[in-house]
This record gives sequence, C-alpha cells and structure tokens, in this order.
Amino acid sequence: MAQIVIVSRKCTGCGDCVKRCSFDALHMEGGQPRIDAGCVACGACIRACAAQAIIRLETKGKQVDKTKWTGLLVYAEQHGGKLHPVSLELIGKAISLSQGTSHVVKTVLLGDDIDACAQELCHYGVHEVYAYDSPALSFFRADAFAACVEDAIRQMKPSVVLVGATTQGRSLAPRLATRFHTGLTADCTSLSLRENSDLVQIRPAFGGNIMAQIITPDTRPQFATVRYKVMDAPARSVQATGAVVRRTLPKAVALSPITHVSTTPLPKAANISEADILVVGGRGLQKESDLKMVEELASLLGGEWAASRPLVEKGWCTNQRQIGLSGRTVRPKLIITCGVSGAIQFAASMNQSEHIIAINKDPEAPIFKVAHIGIVGDLYEIVPGLIAKLKAHKEADAG
Repeated sequence: MAQIVIVSRKCTGCGDCVKRCSFDALHMEGGQPRIDAGCVACGACIRACAAQAIIRLETKGKQVDKTKWTGLLVYAEQHGGKLHPVSLELIGKAISLSQGTSHVVKTVLLGDDIDACAQELCHYGVHEVYAYDSPALSFFRADAFAACVEDAIRQMKPSVVLVGATTQGRSLAPRLATRFHTGLTADCTSLSLRENSDLVQIRPAFGGNIMAQIITPDTRPQFATVRYKVMDAPARSVQATGAVVRRTLPKAVALSPITHVSTTPLPKAANISEADILVVGGRGLQKESDLKMVEELASLLGGEWAASRPLVEKGWCTNQRQIGLSGRTVRPKLIITCGVSGAIQFAASMNQSEHIIAINKDPEAPIFKVAHIGIVGDLYEIVPGLIAKLKAHKEADAG
C-alpha cells in the first residue's frame, strides 16, 4: 500500500504541492503542508516538489482476518422505482458463488420511495435487503451514496461486494474501495470463489490480449464491477425469501455539498445491449457507406446494427454501437458478424449470445472459435445475397 510522506527538514514551505493536489488532501499548517485523509497517493505532490521533500513509501498492510468478513453483498441499482437488470444478474452470480459455502447473499438499495423495489428483491433469493430510503437520495450524489453503502458494508462485513459496471457503479465502486483500502477489479467477465473466500476475478488485460486472473488475498471486502448482460439473472420466486432491513441515513449524507439543480433527460438512443438481433460490421468493410448494407440486413431481420472497435476509431459510428471492452456487452438471441476478426476484447463482449453466425473470408479468423455457424467467404457477396433472399421472402408473404 502506497503512502505519501513529507520530510519536514527538507520542506521549504513553498506550498506548490498544495496547489497541485487535485483531491484537496493537502493544506498548509504552521508553514508546512499536512496530508489529510483524502490522499490517494497519486504522486502529483511529489512531482511538484522542487525540494524533493515529499516521498512515496510502499508498505504492506496487515493481513485481514478473513473469518470476520463473510457473505456476498450486491449493490442493487434502481432508477425511478425500477431495478436495473444488472442488479438481478449480479444477484444470480452471487447466489451461484455462495453454493456449497456458508456465505449468504445480501443487497443494499438506495433511493427515494423504494419500498416496492426492496420487496421485489426479496423474490430473488437474497437473505436481506438493506434499504436506505429518503428524499435526500432521490438523485445520485457520489459522496452521499458512498456514505450509505460504506455504512452497510461496515455493518455486514461482507467478503465480496459486487457492483454493476454502469455509469453510477463506475463512480461508486472506486470510492468505496478507497475507503476500505482494498482492491477493485473493473469489468470482470467471470468470477469464482475459492475455499479460503478469495474471489478470483477474471477480466481481459493488456488491450484484451490476455485474460488476467486477479485476487485480493490480504484485504477485505473484495470489490468487483461486472457489465450488464454478462451474468444470468435468477428466476423470480413466487414467495419472498428475504427480509427488508430499513436503515437510517449516515450523518455524512446531510453534510454533502452537492445539490440537485435540474434534470434533463437524454434523447432516446438505440441500445444494442437490449437488442434480440444484431448485425455487426467489422474491419472487413472497405468504406463507410458499406455500413448501409449492414444496417439494411439488420432492419430486414427486425434488429439493430453494431460495429467493432476499428470502425469506431475510423469515425464511422459512435461507441454507443460498439461491441467490445470500450463499448457494450451484448447477449442477443442472434448475432451476425460481417468481416469481424473476433479479437478477444470483442469476443468476450458477445460470446454468450444464443446464436452466433460469423462471415469472414479468413478461415483462421478467431471469430470462428466462438461462432455456432461459420461462413467462409466474401461478405460483399454473402450479405447482399442474404438481403435479396429476405426481401424476396417478405414480398412473397405480402403477396
């Protein structure tokens, strides 16, 4: 664990380090800088100090007693009284991880007027739902939400905390991991639990060229974020099996300096993560206008179109339609890839699709390793042929 230390005898009291700190974790006291609890050891102050009076110490923290941290906690995200689907997927994975162990699965839910959501969570196999219900939580404030989840974690002492890799989750999880001085693995594609309660967190690394197995053996809790459409949601039971535990807000919520001014809804856009049918264009497309045939095929099938990263980098489309680690994870009933090589960062984001059809002229393309049906050939012959067949079929039906 890194720690920033100020060597008083070298410090000139210039204050340059205070000006450089982005986290307001330094202040002047008695003519010298002092480090506050908000320091994240980023090292900006070290680079700013001409006198070399600030150093970084790498220390190994005391190993935690793992027996005091048990169970799995899922952060259940909701918006407008509706649970985000990723929350149910994480509950399903947590229940799977707990099988054959003494761990129980609990959730923490935040918001205003969330009783219906809390009761609904009890139908998905969770043991308890910690509910923080208040008008003060009617909109997302990172500091206030983090204070509530921190309160829940300190009360429950879970071994594992799972958070959805949503916009909200990606803001919340790092703050929590920092508060507990523990590890966080982002965008996991697979999770498993060892007998000693260490969570094996698997995610692509080095640009997607390898799949890394990451563990946090010395600290607790273990934080991981998981994308939507990666895990399976559990079936809803008719009978509620869990209990709702209503919690009072921590004092830190009232102290938050963030206030809500207004809300402007974003224009509704295509969400490829929700599509049942996807047609994807890849590097094999020769020019931007060729995306039109990908769009046409998708439209004839009643689906959406998407792209791989090379097309986004060329500026042919936005990453809202990108499949991959820097785009979206998808799990449609049918996906047709056209000229997509199938690099690991792409495959990891779509390989759970029910039916995968790949079109590529390279018989050695990695996409064929995950495809259920592989078509080796020129997409400029195959895709127009499919379009013509579908149009003829529709015309015959209309006739």
